[in-house]
Amino acid sequence: MRKIHYEFKAEEALWTAVRSRGTGGQNVNKVATAVQLKFDIRASSLPEKLKARLLALRDRRLGADGVITIRAENNRTQELNLAEAYRRLRELIDGASEIPDFRIPTKPTRASIRRVRQTKTLRSEVKKLRGKVRDF
Repeated sequence: MRKIHYEFKAEEALWTAVRSRGTGGQNVNKVATAVQLKFDIRASSLPEKLKARLLALRDRRLGADGVITIRAENNRTQELNLAEAYRRLRELIDGASEIPDFRIPTKPTRASIRRVRQTKTLRSEVKKLRGKVRDF
């Protein structure tokens, strides 16, 4: 599997702290610990091939304007949520940078063709036995 080489710059992603849902008790109502990370693909310094692959992704985190939005709120601290959001963004970009190798189709061997035909014949015989019973 080949990869498109790229350098990710954390400064290209904008993040904002928002109020979190979930665990945290009363603290969750006072502190903005959740992080919302926005990454504009078109304005980034990523290679053009990688930008095209990212924009072609069918992902709910990718908006029509070409901006990836990631929300992290699993942790109780803003620092951990920010690190989690950056990790998820890098994971998404890494996945798009992998170019799968094309499989070269090969011709089946004579032995494999013979085995396939033999199993088909056996299956055919089993199915023939399922017919109506004729009494002579």
